[in-house]
Amino acid sequence: MSDLLALYQDIILDHNRSPRNFRKLAHTSHEARGFNPLCGDKMTLYLDVQGVNIEDVGFEGSGCAISTASASLMTERLKGLTLEEASRLFDEVHRFLTQPPDTPVSPGSQLGKLEALGGVRQYPARVKCATLPWHTLDAALHNRLEPVTTEAEPHANL
Repeated sequence: MSDLLALYQDIILDHNRSPRNFRKLAHTSHEARGFNPLCGDKMTLYLDVQGVNIEDVGFEGSGCAISTASASLMTERLKGLTLEEASRLFDEVHRFLTQPPDTPVSPGSQLGKLEALGGVRQYPARVKCATLPWHTLDAALHNRLEPVTTEAEPHANL
């Protein structure tokens, strides 16, 4: 089990040091902003949606290692998904991150590398860091214009 935790930590550190898709897109069809007032994480998420498919995704902002890694992992996973698939992935990731630490991954899970974020379940205060990019995604998918915040979010268990 410690080898698996080390691998997950390596993934988080890698995505924090070299975040994927850390850029503003030239063409943006969906955009949302998010803020975690507890640790100061801020991000803007950009989606280029053609029809119902996410063709490209990027993000900008500043945040802790967990927030940055979560956004980086999320953007990698979103490319090529439909809006409906992205919404289902949001639901799965949110459920996963807000469950007790010893809860196993659901059979048939689509998480893949996103399981690396599961370590934050051991530290409830850090769950908000990991979920901020995902709630920002949910806002972008639903064209919500007001910034998402981890303290005033309409979703339970944020």
